[in-house]
Amino acid sequence: MFDWSTKFVLTTAVSASLFIFGVPTPVYAQHNPDAGVDFVEITDASRQSVERGLAYLAQTQQEDGSYGSNRFERHVGITSLACLAFMADGHMPGRGEYGPNVQRGLDFVLSHATESGLIVADASHGPMYGHGFATLFLGEVYGMTGDERTREALLKAVRLIVTTQNPEGGWRYQPRPFDADISVTICQVMALRSARNAGLSVPKETIDRAIAYVRQCQNPADGGFKYMLNSGGSAFPRSAAGVAALYYAGVYEDDALNKGLIYLENGSQNTTFGAGGHYFYGHYYAAQAMFLAGGEHWERWCPRVREQLVAAQLADGSWSSGHGGPYGTSMSLLILQIPNRLLPIFQK
Repeated sequence: MFDWSTKFVLTTAVSASLFIFGVPTPVYAQHNPDAGVDFVEITDASRQSVERGLAYLAQTQQEDGSYGSNRFERHVGITSLACLAFMADGHMPGRGEYGPNVQRGLDFVLSHATESGLIVADASHGPMYGHGFATLFLGEVYGMTGDERTREALLKAVRLIVTTQNPEGGWRYQPRPFDADISVTICQVMALRSARNAGLSVPKETIDRAIAYVRQCQNPADGGFKYMLNSGGSAFPRSAAGVAALYYAGVYEDDALNKGLIYLENGSQNTTFGAGGHYFYGHYYAAQAMFLAGGEHWERWCPRVREQLVAAQLADGSWSSGHGGPYGTSMSLLILQIPNRLLPIFQK
């Protein structure tokens, strides 16, 4: 289990290891060293798919550095996901081919970090989703660069997450400690883990309460997870979020994880591309859960989702989603680039 009470700092040495004279030098791992088996994680087709997707994101960034479309325009969460997709390929703020895009996105996010700590833009819907993704982005940037402006906003953002945890141990759409659901909770848990990895203080009791909440959301009958404590049904996206939440909270070996992984694998044949409205959300967390589980879980999952995504990419390099092209593309790129192992959050 990850020890939240132990000082753990990712310094700028991490960033330096990714760059030589300011040029990104990502290491594209072809095999999973944790799997105990030898299998290809990145193919020529998936690498070309990533290149096309990154080019699409670079071309569709707004002048103010933001990403989003329709009712999710100028969205701090989607902007953060897009920037994380660039960073997963080795590009950092101001460094690398897409470094300027990451910098503009960072500037946009920081410009919408309020004094209360909430990170929110004009077109936000359910601001704690966007806040969670934005805080995760800031945590990854700070952990890899040591930028002080980012640290100041990150500190406030983390403080807001800690103070808005509800009595059950979770979080909901609004920054108020009342209701909770598992889909918003995983966003905050990942944000807190990223901040902790970067050396910021996160109360252990906050994580302990989050773990207790996630455990209560699991259905003992099938191992899946329900959306809220008072809603009974299991579903693939929320179950992927539940398993990932336990991993990022530092639970690595547990019966709840085993049952959740089995539920995800048993249901994966019904989660074909485009099925339901939460394909990208569900697979974003499911891929991370399987990667962290390692072994045969990742060996079986990686080729399946990789082939689905490569086949579904559109001619312009994007992936279509109900939340717009930038969202679907960012999520797809993050999934495809997990094997790069460049983002600290994707590592145990």
